[in-house]
Amino acid sequence: MPLSDHEQRMLDQIESALYAEDPKFASSVRGGGLRAPTARRRLQGAGLFVLGLALLVSGVAFKATMIGTFPVLSVLGFVVMFGGVVFAITGPRLAGRGDRPGPSPASRQRRSRGSSGSFTSRMEDRFRRRFEE
Repeated sequence: MPLSDHEQRMLDQIESALYAEDPKFASSVRGGGLRAPTARRRLQGAGLFVLGLALLVSGVAFKATMIGTFPVLSVLGFVVMFGGVVFAITGPRLAGRGDRPGPSPASRQRRSRGSSGSFTSRMEDRFRRRFEE
């Protein structure tokens, strides 16, 4: 269910206040650090998966690839398979996250003038002012 306009405005104000209060925390919990995987990336991941599967099966078939009773090639094949799946389902990281939705310069100026009090008290004041109007 989508948010109403009022709820969306409240959420935007809380988000901008969070960025102003603790930008390091806000950027660490902000979503959108990954993009959706492309078709080429999925194809490459599938290729890695098939290569890993071939290594896994050949590690079981050829006893010369074992160290004692430990199937080294099979374990390597499983790791390559797992890496291929992870590669296929994740997208590349966003390099420049300069489009961060932080507070506007006007709200920074207002905050610098009246920034006394804690975060919760400022939010309570805003809430009261909004419903008194």
